[in-house]
Amino acid sequence: MNKPQIEIAIPQLFRCPISLDLFEDPVTLCTGQTYDRSSIEKWLAAGNLTCPVTMQKLHDLSIVPNHTLRHLIDQWFQLDPQFDPGNSATVDYLTAIKHTLESEEATLENKLQALEKIRVLSDEYCSFKKSCFHQLSLLPLLLELVFGREDAQLSKSHMEFKELALSCILKLLPLVSLVPLNMIKDESKLATFLLLFERGTSSVKTSLCHVIDSTAALQTEEVCYVLGKSHKLLHEIILLVSQNCEVSKAAIKALSALCSLQSNRESLVKAGAIDGIITYISGSETRQKNMAPVAMAIIKKLLVLESAKEALVNHPNGIQTLVKMVFRVCNQECSESAVGILSILCLDFGRAREEAIESGILTQLLFLLQSQCGTKTKTKARMLLKLLRSKWNEEPK
Repeated sequence: MNKPQIEIAIPQLFRCPISLDLFEDPVTLCTGQTYDRSSIEKWLAAGNLTCPVTMQKLHDLSIVPNHTLRHLIDQWFQLDPQFDPGNSATVDYLTAIKHTLESEEATLENKLQALEKIRVLSDEYCSFKKSCFHQLSLLPLLLELVFGREDAQLSKSHMEFKELALSCILKLLPLVSLVPLNMIKDESKLATFLLLFERGTSSVKTSLCHVIDSTAALQTEEVCYVLGKSHKLLHEIILLVSQNCEVSKAAIKALSALCSLQSNRESLVKAGAIDGIITYISGSETRQKNMAPVAMAIIKKLLVLESAKEALVNHPNGIQTLVKMVFRVCNQECSESAVGILSILCLDFGRAREEAIESGILTQLLFLLQSQCGTKTKTKARMLLKLLRSKWNEEPK
């Protein structure tokens, strides 16, 4: 491959993870990771039987040429390295990509290559991103390609196409208007959305959760409302949350977005959001630690409803889980939320007070008051202690 002698930024996708240089001969392992042939062959020859990036054990040592990536690199070199927005060659290139996606004669392989180009271009060349992508209406096109038709039989190849198209959609969302997302509220497109969420791969479900997360904006309030009224969708999202799987982080964000609309909150409680979040918070520390503050914030929003309070008090591990969240040295936000939630429950429910005390809330609060937590958190902790003491004195012995 003839490389032009110019000083330009090489897209990360075009760099070998081992050498960090531009790919000369990209090949892919069974793990799906791509490396330059010379680099990975040296790695394997040294006796390494794992994937350098994922560290997964290689059950198959064969390497497959990545023709799509090689083609993208060749195309990249043919473009103006500076990607001037006024350069007609750049606009023509993007227009050709759009034409391929719209064409009924283009093969699935051609369309997959076109999507890969969009994904790469959306990562680079900030100067022309917004103008070109908006001008060519790529987001509405991609949304139509993903949700425009409900496929009764989602083949592996079609799922791969939708997975890559969703990846491109997520790349474009920060760059263009979110208004096109409102097409999802149409009955047929909503049906496809639900089908993909039910039958899609983990990657597809993750992307769909991120799409839902994006609907929390003012201009997409209607689609957020429609999604929040789908019991089937809420059930699927809550199931992902409670499973403490890799998709749970995105699912928590989706719940948070849906919860931003007050009109959705009753539906979330009825669908079991409280149970799902408590299961998530009480699960694996490694998986939930980063999203625990968001999960706790969802509970706080839902507690404006009596049904949410009752669901939390009636959960067999609800109060105990919240008590454990009170003293969080590494996460003061969680501590403050837990104290606030317990204050609400202990004020309204005698059995919540009893269970909190049995679960060690007094010790947790004392530890919290002796820690380096913020003034606001300490104030709430003192108020909860005062509440527990007064209620304890009021109750017959």
